[in-house]
Amino acid sequence: QVQLVESGGGLVQAGGSLRLSCAASGRSFSSYAMGWFRQTPGKEREFVARITSSGAGTYYAESVKGRFTVSRDNAKNTVYLQMNSLNPEDTAVYYCAADRSSVRTTAPGEYDYWGQGTQVTVSS
Repeated sequence: QVQLVESGGGLVQAGGSLRLSCAASGRSFSSYAMGWFRQTPGKEREFVARITSSGAGTYYAESVKGRFTVSRDNAKNTVYLQMNSLNPEDTAVYYCAADRSSVRTTAPGEYDYWGQGTQVTVSS
């Protein structure tokens, strides 16, 4: 069992930056791949980024590639999402998720545990 708590969301102007954190409790955090997703009202949850259990490998949605960076600190049981050059289309609730499997996936249904989400709002 893994419990996830996101933080770091807020209101930022277009062009600005935010860093989201996702703190995990429970056993074996370092054995999970971690993902970030986002969702806006009326839309499906959208994949943003993924990082392997060791942190050696990352994968991004095309819409955020070059602007967002996912990282993790297994000693602190925390995964991060650094978001730069934000634009209003990035406004959403952002969720972190844990995946037991090492098979890379962008499908929300393949992730095993979820946080409660943190709101990111980008003003124009």
